[in-house]
Amino acid sequence: MREFRPRGAASAGVLAGTVAVLAAANVLNNRVAPRLAPLTSVAATGALLALARRSGLSWSEMGFHRRARGLRIGGVLASGVAVVYGAGIAVPATRGFFRDERALSLSRARALEEALLQVPFGTVLLEEVGFRGVLHGLLTRSHGAGTATAVSSALFGLWHVLPAIDMTAANPALSRLAAGETPAGETSRVVVGSVVATGFAGVFFCELRRRGGLAAPSLFHLATNSLGYLFARLVPPESGSEDAPGDGREPGHESDRGLDRGDSRFTVS
Repeated sequence: MREFRPRGAASAGVLAGTVAVLAAANVLNNRVAPRLAPLTSVAATGALLALARRSGLSWSEMGFHRRARGLRIGGVLASGVAVVYGAGIAVPATRGFFRDERALSLSRARALEEALLQVPFGTVLLEEVGFRGVLHGLLTRSHGAGTATAVSSALFGLWHVLPAIDMTAANPALSRLAAGETPAGETSRVVVGSVVATGFAGVFFCELRRRGGLAAPSLFHLATNSLGYLFARLVPPESGSEDAPGDGREPGHESDRGLDRGDSRFTVS
């Protein structure tokens, strides 16, 4: 006989396990082995899905529904991202926010790897399934949709502490904006600003999930990050600069270590 599991309560052990898997993957992907992020994230996603299914969570409760509608919503938003990025690099006043040294230091092959492999499988897959899928589904069953959105979004914000530290050095213009143009204590201000901004982004993603399942936020998330690599390389060089975007330079040790799949532009990964 199949074991009965109360639908109104998510196991504290499963929730703790979910958070532990996400935390371990975050450290591995940002500090230990960034280039192996696709493998780490796929493995972590599998572990999270196994935990959720073992707890009795259905695929629909995890957001694997409304796929057609989600693809339409996500497609429209992704197109909007491309328009905004294009306008951003065309206007001199905003151009500096898209000039990311981590992206510009990559060879074309590495940039393609980031946009087509690292972002989809190393970032978007785990973050959407983990935060908007499994974690949101577990919390919704035990505490309701409102609490699920608040808690998963807050944790999503904290997830970006390590990438925000890297952003300080990689994108000075965006860092100064996040820090309020104050050099002293810039790193801490950037971290706090990033956590708050990505927390609010998490709320928006949860709303997209409600309307179009995981497909809607996943497409939008993918566009903001992957297109960032393209547009960073399309930014015209600064006046007097000898280096142009997309010059094919191979990444150095420091830039490769600090790279975090697009977090330094207007992204939410």
